[in-house]
Amino acid sequence: MAAVRMYTTQVCPYCVRAKQLLKARGVEQIEEIRIDLDPSARDAMMAATGRRTVPQIFIGQTHVGGCDDLYALDQRGGLLPLLAAP
Repeated sequence: MAAVRMYTTQVCPYCVRAKQLLKARGVEQIEEIRIDLDPSARDAMMAATGRRTVPQIFIGQTHVGGCDDLYALDQRGGLLPLLAAP
């Protein structure tokens, strides 16, 4: 299964929803990067994605986007194949 990395904050309901969907699709481990605890992580997230909001989700090297993007990917049938990639 591809590695999942997610930029989050502690009190983000969209982060919780995204994690719930990923776990429902079989993801056992999510590397969380808390941007509320590390300002340099926010800068790195913005440089990598061009976005300021959380969550920002990466599956392998692919930037999926935020929570709505993740759900849309799942509805199109693209999430499971992306997760299954080595």
